[in-house]
Amino acid sequence: MKKITVPVLAALALASFGLMSPAHAQSAAEMTFFLTSDGPGDGGNLGGLEGADAHCAKLAKAAGSTRTNWRAYLSVPAGTDRSSGKPVRIQGINARDRIGKGPWKNAKGVVIAKSVDDLHSPSNAISTETALSEKGEPINDRTQKPNRHDILTGSDPEGRYSTAGGDTTCNRWTSNSEEGSAIVGHHDKAGLDMQWSSLSWNSSHGSRGCGAKDLPKSGGDGLFYCFAAE
Repeated sequence: MKKITVPVLAALALASFGLMSPAHAQSAAEMTFFLTSDGPGDGGNLGGLEGADAHCAKLAKAAGSTRTNWRAYLSVPAGTDRSSGKPVRIQGINARDRIGKGPWKNAKGVVIAKSVDDLHSPSNAISTETALSEKGEPINDRTQKPNRHDILTGSDPEGRYSTAGGDTTCNRWTSNSEEGSAIVGHHDKAGLDMQWSSLSWNSSHGSRGCGAKDLPKSGGDGLFYCFAAE
């Protein structure tokens, strides 16, 4: 007999009250990866990593997930905090180090990567068809309007914070200024040409500002990846 886990039982309980179909309830309970259906609504200001994680958890809960260990796939660069008058070195944070060990499945049960190394290799299964929202729905790619394929990551191809200089994370995910920028990837692995950057799911180019009206200029909408850190 197949063992039914506590998260699955909880989700099936919701289904019994008519809040979702049994099939959706079980898929939501087993989901460990999704692309946010919407951002928090303030451009690149996600409330820092803590706010981004909370947004992942909020969307997952609304979709029927009972997991509480959701982490946004976002990096933060090293830097210096001078707010206290005395310079304090801030350690950088890598997106790849925040998301657990895998494997990760989308809302339809498809494994998008078996491990952190697999996720950052050409063998990962991220695509328009698999990078589904927490609702199990596809996100518009560059062939659709509005184009929403720019996904916030602030990361290099290996999932580490960028050392290229300049703003790569909308001031550590706290800025909605048109002057800032954030590294984005393409969830559809498609761009204007066939260069590796255009095809990258996590490190394609910088955004044209950090405001809610700026991100769409290059095909974004303030969306980001969420992983259950297991």
